[in-house]
Amino acid sequence: MASPKKKNRSATTKSSKGDKLKQVDPSGKKSVSFFEQVYDLVEQIPKGRVTTYGAIARSLGSGLSARMVGWALNGSFLSDRKIPAQRVVNRNGQLSGKAHFPTPTRMQELLEKEGITVLNDTIQNFSKVFWDPAEEL
Repeated sequence: MASPKKKNRSATTKSSKGDKLKQVDPSGKKSVSFFEQVYDLVEQIPKGRVTTYGAIARSLGSGLSARMVGWALNGSFLSDRKIPAQRVVNRNGQLSGKAHFPTPTRMQELLEKEGITVLNDTIQNFSKVFWDPAEEL
């Protein structure tokens, strides 16, 4: 006897053209993408503070997804939202995402405008300006 197929727990509404419009979870709430979760969190980083890709991933319950956080922030420039991607650095406090800004120095300029000191592409006093979303939120 064949076992019945599992039903998809989320429903997707499609337009007449077959385009995916939105996904609704069983609770009736709109499904939120990982990228949107990253953007929501990054928008909460206070001015003059920084966090890391890994800290964001861990706070979202996906500790091994630091690179995916980076991909999300790389795509944030296409968003209508103003995502302060300059406030996210690697675990050593280095401006590893600077290549994705309009100019090679733009990430550092934005951080310095917020009062963060950067020397040789590395945040100075990193432990003092580090913001951990797992503890702060």
